[in-house]
Amino acid sequence: MAKRALIMVEGHRSIGLLYVKAARHLGLHPITLSTKPTQYDYLAEERLEAIRVDTDDLDALIRECNRLRETCGIAGITGFSGDDESIYATVGKLCRHFNLPGPDPASIERCFDKFVQRQLLAEAGVPIPAYRLAANATEVESSAAQIGLPVVLKPAVGSGSIGVRLCRNVDELAEHTSYLLGGKHIWRSSPRILVEEFAQGPFYGADIMGNEVIGIEAGDFGPPPHFVFRHLTCPAPLTGDEHRRIADVSLSCLPALGLGWGPTTVELRWTKRGPVVIEVNPRLAGGTSPRLVQAAYGIDLITEHIKLVIGEEWDLRRRHSRVAASQCLDADSDGILDWIGGVSRAAAVPGVAEVKLYIKPKTPIVRKGDYRDRIGHVIATSPSRAQTAAILQRAVDLISWSIAPTPGKQE
Repeated sequence: MAKRALIMVEGHRSIGLLYVKAARHLGLHPITLSTKPTQYDYLAEERLEAIRVDTDDLDALIRECNRLRETCGIAGITGFSGDDESIYATVGKLCRHFNLPGPDPASIERCFDKFVQRQLLAEAGVPIPAYRLAANATEVESSAAQIGLPVVLKPAVGSGSIGVRLCRNVDELAEHTSYLLGGKHIWRSSPRILVEEFAQGPFYGADIMGNEVIGIEAGDFGPPPHFVFRHLTCPAPLTGDEHRRIADVSLSCLPALGLGWGPTTVELRWTKRGPVVIEVNPRLAGGTSPRLVQAAYGIDLITEHIKLVIGEEWDLRRRHSRVAASQCLDADSDGILDWIGGVSRAAAVPGVAEVKLYIKPKTPIVRKGDYRDRIGHVIATSPSRAQTAAILQRAVDLISWSIAPTPGKQE
């Protein structure tokens, strides 16, 4: 019998291996198509099939999939956005070409342009921050003056908080504008900056599958001006009314953006106006979110997503109800990761669901102020919020590392 392959376009350092394991558990043969397969360590470590192909070239991907169909059956196609949201739109186009279940590429493309997303949400009456689009420093300054400081500057197209900064005064505004437009930021399209009102209040993330809110997480960030996640808890500590209001606002985003197939992640802040939508991502969240939902409710979002991709019926019923929390291990300086210890002891703490490192010793570290600053995470779970917090803190306290200065660089 021919192998049933799950084609994955590109990989993902935090959830890529989880997709591989889930695919295997479902009896599928995972195959990764990537412009640079060596950037994903787990492919070599697990001896997975990976094919080098330009994933920005749709025709090249179609040719490769046609070649693979000569030796195996393609059960489904999915992929990961990483630093480039357009990959997931490409996945949708591949699914359409091969008549396989997949996301609507036009809806994905509308979403990953944050300005277009903002316009569509505003037209639908979804609560969002005030915003302006700017193409140069003069327009950034004018937009910030109209909205009022503090504001958030972000590339109109991008993910992972890359290039996103809180600007609290005119000096920070000028500095980050210069960074974005001065050649240091890598633009995948023409430079366009979204200038947004800083929606102040607690952060929440809604994990949606199809048209159903599966879980809502509470999160907090490291120190400003960056937006690097530090801690997430699922379920979020909400009253019944607060949960309903966040769920209702999150679901109202789907028809506005033409979404509703597969996974969607909605990021919100609870402000004086109530829940305000910061961003809608038409995909499963990276990082620890899928594992948190699994630890809290027993729902494996990755497995259920793959079932949808291969045309099978998913099962989103909760198996249990617990409190899960994650702590991100973020690099605290630049240099070379000399050593990291205590991982096995932390993993052995009762109630710890996972300890994962993203990099190995001797890896160079250059902090960017985004998700790439993360070197690992710890997830804990228990029946109560207080117990989970205590388990997580105990495990995190057991982990330590040393980052040595880069040779030739002054302190």
